[in-house]
Amino acid sequence: MRLLEYQGKELFAAAGIPVPTGKVAQSVDEAVAIMRANPKPSVVKAQVLIGGRGKAGGIKFANDERDIVGPATVILGMNIKGEIAKRVWIEQRVDIVKELYLSITVDRQSKRPIIIASAMGGMDIEEVAASHAGAIAKYRIDPAMGYWPFVGRRVAREAGIPKEVTSQFVDILGKLYRLFFDIGAMLVEINPLAITKDGKLIASDAKVDIDDNGLFRHPELEAWKTDLPADALEERARKTGLAYVHLDGDVGIIGNGAGLVMGTLDAVKAAGGEPANFLDVGGGAKADIVREAVNIVTADPKVKSLFINIFGGITRGDEVAKGLVEALGGGSWSKDKLVIRLTGTNEKEGREVLQANGIKSVETMNEGARQAVALAR
Repeated sequence: MRLLEYQGKELFAAAGIPVPTGKVAQSVDEAVAIMRANPKPSVVKAQVLIGGRGKAGGIKFANDERDIVGPATVILGMNIKGEIAKRVWIEQRVDIVKELYLSITVDRQSKRPIIIASAMGGMDIEEVAASHAGAIAKYRIDPAMGYWPFVGRRVAREAGIPKEVTSQFVDILGKLYRLFFDIGAMLVEINPLAITKDGKLIASDAKVDIDDNGLFRHPELEAWKTDLPADALEERARKTGLAYVHLDGDVGIIGNGAGLVMGTLDAVKAAGGEPANFLDVGGGAKADIVREAVNIVTADPKVKSLFINIFGGITRGDEVAKGLVEALGGGSWSKDKLVIRLTGTNEKEGREVLQANGIKSVETMNEGARQAVALAR
């Protein structure tokens, strides 16, 4: 569950991380009331999950209740890359003299939390990595040891954090690390972590991704789900009981078992492609479930090829094959854009069903990934 900026900042503030004073509004009248109560130079920010809101006109400025009417009117209801801004976050403007970057996420290779920091904040960390790789500091933390101030000092030194704010940086990083574990996060990011004119560090933005599987420990965060923009395909999958995550690539992926699907995503990336989704049909999937899975993935207009990777245990290969034939029967998806690897229980029977219907299969996951990427191109 990815949070909106104002929600992330609420969590930051509760954790003791400095954030600008602000309030959220869902209407122009609410925005006017906020500025009337606190008429100070403010930033008006569209609350959307998509990036690039500033370039799209989703960030504006206001000084008083008269100034706020125009920005709030423009931003509320604005379509930013397909997402509608239903809220604005109005926060007091901060005099920034330098922007830093700080985040904690999960390093899949080491299976540990990784701290990423840079003295070059305010832009995507990918851009910094591409143009100034040496400006990024990374530190993988052993969860058994946890965070200690010496870790923060080392990260600050390697990232080139100014010495005059190092002690604040170390303190904020410790609080961010505790928050990361307390809420079961996959990512907590501050970009920019701003150095203000008076020498203070403050979280000028907030990005937080929470693992849905850990939400049972925080029922108070469940209520935020209703505030978040709904992905139509994810909602459709949820109602069917399928584990589906919508991504930005063009190679559709279906598998059975979360580990196998994750491995398939990695294989597609290694082959030079970009996954369009994560979809796990689970164990024992019947033909109707497979049919719906195919329909959900191919409903994404970005999908140019589909890679189905099934390892049959309790999932029978012939059932999967029948579901595929049914899903493709309507003619909305070309068999020429489909790659399937089918192995395990009843794989022979499944391949016979596929062959009888003109659908080819591959032997290995890597071979399938290469073919799917080639088809997408």
